Amino acid sequence: MKRTFLIFFAFSVFLSCNEVSGTPPDTTQATPMHSYRIVNTFPHDPLAFTQGLVFHNGYLYESTGQYGHSSLRKVELETGAVLEIHPLSADYFGEGITILDDKIYQLTWQSYTGFIYDAESFLPLENFYYATEGWGIIHDGRHFVVSDGTAFLTLLDTETFEEIGRIEIRDNGKPVTNINELEWVGGEIFANVLPTDRIARIDPQTGKVTGWINLAGLLDAESKSQASVLNGIAYDSEKKRLFVTGKLWPKLFEIEIVP
Repeated sequence: MKRTFLIFFAFSVFLSCNEVSGTPPDTTQATPMHSYRIVNTFPHDPLAFTQGLVFHNGYLYESTGQYGHSSLRKVELETGAVLEIHPLSADYFGEGITILDDKIYQLTWQSYTGFIYDAESFLPLENFYYATEGWGIIHDGRHFVVSDGTAFLTLLDTETFEEIGRIEIRDNGKPVTNINELEWVGGEIFANVLPTDRIARIDPQTGKVTGWINLAGLLDAESKSQASVLNGIAYDSEKKRLFVTGKLWPKLFEIEIVP
């Protein structure tokens, strides 16, 4: 009995000391912030309101937005020339795209409707439907990963488009909202965060932001005055090339990440 009392007393003293000392010091560390180096600069259609971007078989595939101006495009990297274009109905606002098994999957913003095309001919094949807004989309071969402007990425079955899970994106424990265009880069998810000049590097297993890429100053001030926000990430996995652009940007950049 005496021993129990002593243990209880010691525990009470521990709690009291903790209360007096206040909140423990914050031991979290700032998320690493990376810079960039421009490797190459390419022309980009300054009228393209870029919402989705993919590099596939040597070409860029681009989805553009705005009602009455939305489209799906095949673009020559070196010249910026639009080689193929499929306009969307004025009822739809084009968003992210991804390519799986020679099919292009394109989201729309608030219509809860996506479109599937033959990647070679651009021939529309069928529509699919989802329960959130459509912003960005990628896939891992089994699941589509879709952003909707919140702090969550939604996992969809690639056959049925049914929701099978969600990942909350956090930076040092705090939710990161306005997640936009997505890209797989070496096992990580890269994401534009609207309306910033930064790209989040995300661990797809945990949703943790492991780093930021600060692209401030990428577009010169004169060009930026006529353009909109950074949006559009494409990755050439074969040659390890990373491409970025923005809405109404006259240029597309190949960049290297600088720690």
